[in-house]
Amino acid sequence: MRVPLSWLREYVDLPATQTGRDVQEKLISVGLEVETVEQLGADLKGPLVVGQVLTIEELEGFKKPIRFCTVDVGTANGTGEPQEIVCGATNFAVGDKVVVVLPGAVLPGNFAIAARKTYGKTSHGMICSGDELGMGDDGSGGIIVLPPEYEVGTDAIELLQLVDEVLDIAVTPDRGYALSLRGVAREAAIAYGMPLRDPALLDVPAPNAFGYPVQISEPLGCDRFTARTVTGLDAEARSPIWLRRRLQKAGMRPISLAVDITNYVMLELGQPLHAYDRSRVQGAIGVRRAAQGEKLTTLDGVTRTLDAEDLVITDDRGPIGLAGVMGGAHTEIDDTEGTTTEVVIEAAHFDSLSIARTARRHKLASEASKRFERGVDPQAASAAAQRTVDLLVLLAGGTADAGVTEVIAPSAPHTITIPANHPDKVAGVDYGRETVVRRLQQVGCDVYGQDDLIVTVPSWRPDLTDPNDLAEEVIRLEGYENLPSTLPKPPAGLGLTDRQRLHRRIGRALAGAGYVEALNYPFIGEQVFDQFGLAADDPKRKVVKLVNPLSDEEPALRTTLLPGLLGALRRNDGRGSHDLALFETGLVFHPQSELRIAGRLPVDRRPTDEEIASLTAALPVQPRHAAVVLAGAREQAGWWGKGRPGDWADAIEAARSLAREAGTELLVRSGQYGPWHPGRCAELAVVIDGTETVIGYAGELHPGVLKTLGLPARSCAMELDLEALERASAGHPKGPKISTFPVATQDVALVVDRSVPHADVEAALREGAGELLESIRLFDVYESEQLGEDKKSLAYALRFRAADRTLTVDEASAARDAAVALAGERTGAVLRS
Repeated sequence: MRVPLSWLREYVDLPATQTGRDVQEKLISVGLEVETVEQLGADLKGPLVVGQVLTIEELEGFKKPIRFCTVDVGTANGTGEPQEIVCGATNFAVGDKVVVVLPGAVLPGNFAIAARKTYGKTSHGMICSGDELGMGDDGSGGIIVLPPEYEVGTDAIELLQLVDEVLDIAVTPDRGYALSLRGVAREAAIAYGMPLRDPALLDVPAPNAFGYPVQISEPLGCDRFTARTVTGLDAEARSPIWLRRRLQKAGMRPISLAVDITNYVMLELGQPLHAYDRSRVQGAIGVRRAAQGEKLTTLDGVTRTLDAEDLVITDDRGPIGLAGVMGGAHTEIDDTEGTTTEVVIEAAHFDSLSIARTARRHKLASEASKRFERGVDPQAASAAAQRTVDLLVLLAGGTADAGVTEVIAPSAPHTITIPANHPDKVAGVDYGRETVVRRLQQVGCDVYGQDDLIVTVPSWRPDLTDPNDLAEEVIRLEGYENLPSTLPKPPAGLGLTDRQRLHRRIGRALAGAGYVEALNYPFIGEQVFDQFGLAADDPKRKVVKLVNPLSDEEPALRTTLLPGLLGALRRNDGRGSHDLALFETGLVFHPQSELRIAGRLPVDRRPTDEEIASLTAALPVQPRHAAVVLAGAREQAGWWGKGRPGDWADAIEAARSLAREAGTELLVRSGQYGPWHPGRCAELAVVIDGTETVIGYAGELHPGVLKTLGLPARSCAMELDLEALERASAGHPKGPKISTFPVATQDVALVVDRSVPHADVEAALREGAGELLESIRLFDVYESEQLGEDKKSLAYALRFRAADRTLTVDEASAARDAAVALAGERTGAVLRS
């Protein structure tokens, strides 16, 4: 919201010595975000005067029109003689009053004016356009042509109000009232302790039966509609300079007198208005919901297909405007033809949520929708309509019709009960009842009561709904800078929970293994499940969809971490980083089996355990997962060796490291799932309450998935459920016992079928060796024709140790033989000779 300081002074008697910077500081102190103060005309220096064109000579032989003019500037040039000026504009004629800058002047941008020879003539000054004077777009597209009543030689700097200061205020969604001079003036009056001259305090005639007919069929969407009619308008009347300049300073382009007046009143009072050409409206004006697929051509010339939720203004032919957003082209006031002599003024109050959704649905943000969606004062509609009528009568010579239409849906004012000391508790400052009452009255509230205050909220503050909102008003007006700085005194804590410790150990373990953490947004598009090759009934396809997603391409919450991680892998690989190892730990989201609506928690007290439990029960199931992705080299090549690429074994080892941190055993076996290569995928399982539970997968990704997603060849990934891993753990990890007895090592090489998984052989060896087995490690895999077709040799190092004695060779050998025997029984393994 751009607020010219000269305009603001009309409603508040600010001290004459106060500059825009001073006012900015005051408004910031009461909570308005004044971003900048623009100094208009700060580098402008005269003489800049009104001149009258006496003669125009068209110069020939140039690529563009060039005119040599003589202009009467009175005595401003010191001689009284006509001023000779070369000009390239063509939108003025002999006899027109124009703005002339004379030699010695300086225009905005430090552009000094001097006599100079150009196009074979000497130009003693310039005939100015709005852009050259820093006025912005005035709609003329050329030289400023003034009304004939201004005298030659008049100072144009004062006439055009070129010197001013403009406050640029960033209005937050809860401060819709600040999108008007009235609202900003109220804040300035409070900040300076000055009275406010409220521009909405007007004598408004009572509604009667003679006004323009209006029919409201959607009272929930439109609870107030005021219609006024003005006839006998001068179709040739144009907006006066003061009106055009105020609009320009506020950032709006002058269009025509009727439209300029509605925009002016909107800026002044905050109430959006619309003016209809009465001759183009057929029958009564109505407000209803649109029919699905109905068409409307708006003022921007776009034909829009309406939604059944859109609120529209209608006449007997159908929609003539998108309520609260933009009017229709069929009832537009056509300033080019100059035929509009009768207008109907609409000042209505629409539901903020409905207008916001309509504006977003049609991607049509307007000054009106920006105000309605933040909240407009419904009580200001009749005053805004009266102000518009008064200006039309004053500036266009019209006559106000005696008929006044006002359709109002009954509603009661909003009241809030608040303890008088509630702001004191919130701020930690002893304000006292008198201060609380005074500050609430300053923002327009009616306050009654002693210990418990009954506060009636003003109609222009729909954001005040709870006791804490009222406390915020008191605190901001008393000054945030006056709040004491006190350190909180938290109760003594119990430290990190077991879950938090596990998550931190897992992050450190993966980082220590060379993985880099990559945090991704938890949003996905459902097409990723097709790209992963998941089955149609896969549980991961059941997603929680967002009502208002950040991106229409990713409207759902993730059920797996891999889409985000693989996207990060693709981006980094595309930017030249080809050797990558990334990890992420985070929540995934699964919908509840039964949909529940979350209740609204109170803000004036701590929610009860039952209320928190009810809210939690309505949330999606949110387990925490861990995932890694790899591509390129795992070990770099150099003088120390050839290096090696990352492969499926690294992904499995990452999962094993997480299991070690959780203090549980991870069961790894051959598997097949979704995006993983069917022959290089490991299924990860743990034992929970005596039952094996699959918690994830690891291995090399499928070549088809890599091609579809644009990922490097042989990329690998792992993902597992940390919640399940935690349930399988034995609690706190225990430190290893240090034995004083020596270890006995036995190596065995077993020949098995190539299709037998190493995990099955290892499990059999581990079980057969019994309690003396301390560890088992696969240190060699060998295949050759000597072993036989489709055979492989697996060589294991078995470490045996007893807790209470030194093992004999016979005991170690017996344990080894028992392990080999069980492996042979279960997997067909035989000792390699």
